[in-house]
This record gives sequence, structure tokens and C-alpha cells, in this order.
Amino acid sequence: MANPITTKILFSILLSLLLVSSSLASSDVPFIVAHKKATPRGLKSGAERVSVSIDIYNQGSSTAYDITLTDDHWPKDIFDVVSGNTSQSWDRLDAGGLLSHAFELEGKVKGMFHGSPAVITFRIPTKAALQEAYSTPILPLDVLAEKPPVQKLELAKKLLAKYGSLISVISIVVLFIYLLVTPSKSGAAKANKKRR
Repeated sequence: MANPITTKILFSILLSLLLVSSSLASSDVPFIVAHKKATPRGLKSGAERVSVSIDIYNQGSSTAYDITLTDDHWPKDIFDVVSGNTSQSWDRLDAGGLLSHAFELEGKVKGMFHGSPAVITFRIPTKAALQEAYSTPILPLDVLAEKPPVQKLELAKKLLAKYGSLISVISIVVLFIYLLVTPSKSGAAKANKKRR
């Protein structure tokens, strides 16, 4: 059995930590959340471009100042920057606000690439030191990978999945109209008997 004095000390330490953490959680500071997304797309020339977009959200209760986004973890021997920059700066990001940045790369070397998160630095008025946040990491990119050609059956499956319900409704309506317009065989037989 634990010593009652030690239990009281541990309980008081736990309670004080809880109070301190709750006061820190409710304080007036920005909370930066960044989402990084990389989308590869092949070109007809055989080259492959990667579109990178980074969205920065301020989920905190105060404004963040001097925001700098740096995403320079793209090796120069594997990628060329085609459009945009891998870094960007903004003056401020208000509470509940969103900043977006995008750039495009072109792959030069075939292989698997594992990217790093982007780094976001910002300043808050209550602290002298710069604060740092990281974006979400990206999934591994298979740069210049040999992709099998899309077969016609795959295209038919995609079309059926997209337009299948529409085709079934139209075919039911056409069948209903056909049944209303065409005379039945029994009705035609009765008409022939009346003529005799």
C-alpha cells in the first residue's frame, strides 16, 4: 500500500499540472495548423509535374505575425521548380484565418521520393522567440513511374459508375412509354373479331 503522504504529494502535483495546462490551453495565442498536398500528373511529353499546395490555418484565438513558409526539401537533382517559389512570407494571419501557397515542380529522375513537412515560423506579441510549426507530411511520390495504360474496360467501368443510375432511370422511362404507346396483342385480336 502506498504511503498516504506520497499519495497526497502526487495528487497535488497532478492537480497543479492540470491547472497549469488548462491555463496554457485557454491562453490567448495562435495555433497554426498546416496541410501540405502534392499531386503528381504526367504530361504527354513523358515528363511529370508535381503540384504542391500548402494551406496554413490559424485555429488559435489571436493573430500570428511575420509568417514565413519554407518548403525547400525538394532536392535540386530530382526536381526543378517550374512555377512559384518554395518559400513565402506574409505579414499576419488573423485568428480563424487561412493562407494558401502553391508551386509546381518537374521531376527529372525516376524513383521514389519521400518528402519532408514544410516549416512555418511565426511571431506572437507575448514572446520574443520565433515560434515554429510543421505541415503534414506528404505520401511517397513515385516520380516518373511507368503507369499501365488505362484499358477500355476500365473506362467502361468508370462511365458505368458515373452514369449508371441515370442510364437505368432513362431505360425504365423509355420502356414505360413503349408499353403505353404500343397496342397489346389481345386488344388487336379483339379488334379483328369485331370486324368479322
